[in-house]
Amino acid sequence: MSEHEHNHYPIFLPDEEEKERIVIPEENGDENLFDVLFYFDVPETDKSYVVVVPAEQDLEEDEEQEVFAFRYEGNDDDFKLFPIETDEEWDIVEEMINTFSDESDE
Repeated sequence: MSEHEHNHYPIFLPDEEEKERIVIPEENGDENLFDVLFYFDVPETDKSYVVVVPAEQDLEEDEEQEVFAFRYEGNDDDFKLFPIETDEEWDIVEEMINTFSDESDE
């Protein structure tokens, strides 16, 4: 993973040579494949987050990409995803997604 500095928290990107993907199961047993956009940690709350997009999402030219974010615990091979539950967490995640988007556009 490479690290990019951010105004508040560093963003960790998967290696560019190969996309990092994760499988997220649904309650009905279906599994969905997602590409990892980036990870980030919030030292003040000691929580870690991952931001993902559907792996096989076909987009039109002007269509926005659907983005999902989760809090996670664990390490590379064994981690668990949790829904983001508070408005404060969502504010941080949205800011990080906006920052990531701005940096990607440059």
